[in-house]
Amino acid sequence: MNPTESAFSVELVYATRTEQRVLRIEVASGTSVGQVIENSGIFNIYPDLKRDLLSVGIFGQAVDYSHLVNPGERIEIYRPLQADPKEARRRRVKKTRNQRQANPPK
Repeated sequence: MNPTESAFSVELVYATRTEQRVLRIEVASGTSVGQVIENSGIFNIYPDLKRDLLSVGIFGQAVDYSHLVNPGERIEIYRPLQADPKEARRRRVKKTRNQRQANPPK
């Protein structure tokens, strides 16, 4: 980082099923989300992460890798969904209906 560039910190967050990792990273003005992720070392910590399959956001809002970060932002790396939420809901509804049919109210 050049001394004439203004620097600030951002957070990079990734969570597995068992842990959450928060990295505080100093970046220069004009740094993109993609650059933060690449320079963070997250791929060394979690070698199974697939660069080309990552979904990312800032404070819960999806953003593109080219998004320029601002001071204090929290960049979130999202894991792929394990199940389609709509399909999971359909299965729960079907299970509830089957239970009601098997045990009707008296």
